[in-house]
Amino acid sequence: MVTILRGLLIAFGALFGGAYVKDYAKSRKQNKLGEENIFKAIGIGLGTDFFDTLGIGAFAPTIACLKVFKQNVDDRLIPGTLNVAHTIPVIIEALIFTTVIKVDPVTLLSLLGAAVLGSYIGAGIISKMDERKIQLVMGIALAITAVLMLLSHPSINLMPGGGEETGLTGIKLIAGIIGNFILGALMTAGIGLYAPCMAMVYFLGMSSKVAFPIMMGSCALLMPVASIKFIKEEAYSRKTAMGITIGGSIGVFIAAFLVGNMPMNLLKYLVILVIAYTSIQMLKSALKSKEEVNEKLSA
Repeated sequence: MVTILRGLLIAFGALFGGAYVKDYAKSRKQNKLGEENIFKAIGIGLGTDFFDTLGIGAFAPTIACLKVFKQNVDDRLIPGTLNVAHTIPVIIEALIFTTVIKVDPVTLLSLLGAAVLGSYIGAGIISKMDERKIQLVMGIALAITAVLMLLSHPSINLMPGGGEETGLTGIKLIAGIIGNFILGALMTAGIGLYAPCMAMVYFLGMSSKVAFPIMMGSCALLMPVASIKFIKEEAYSRKTAMGITIGGSIGVFIAAFLVGNMPMNLLKYLVILVIAYTSIQMLKSALKSKEEVNEKLSA
């Protein structure tokens, strides 16, 4: 079953890659690549996808880097650039982690399928919900999770929690499917899947390492379809995207080696930091949105 998943990832990657390279070559021939610095983009990709592989996420850091390094990508093209640029690195992440980290095939495929269904079926529902309230609830929930994980860490061991299971059965499997369906739907509201997935894996009693193939596999199945649409609509910065893809692919291999060989206790600390960081970012976004709403009302 996992072999089927890898086959799907390779097929999606090939389909996307063909459209990507064809569009880039055509644009280069027509001198439509733009004036961005591809070497800066390679550096941005190397750094952001390195940390993406560790579970931090790549979109927000990439946006920050584009601004800091004055890559001058039109704001209108940023969403497409992010998706197109990071699709290949995320597929590589998923292929690596489904190979080096043991996960029960039924659990892996069930949760990945749930995330994909959630992103499509749940999109209409989530898109109508208050994004600030979602961010606020998720931010608080992740903060509580980070504290609980820290207290249950073997080095502290003040309360039970977590586990070393590589798969789910019965009611836990059903809970995992429902949870990843919701997380897939929340992606349509701009809520990243990585940290919440890590938190869910912890509460269901699975090993911290298991979160990596689940969360990366979920995104790897979603991104190629969306990215092909951005390519067809020419809604992305070609030179910047290609540079990030090249650098990002290198960054993934470097980081995957570290994660795959990291001692379990150290990895748990990394997961706690990722969840805490994401919680802070979500709460900041929620509070910022509230301030903007208040300013509009008082204007």
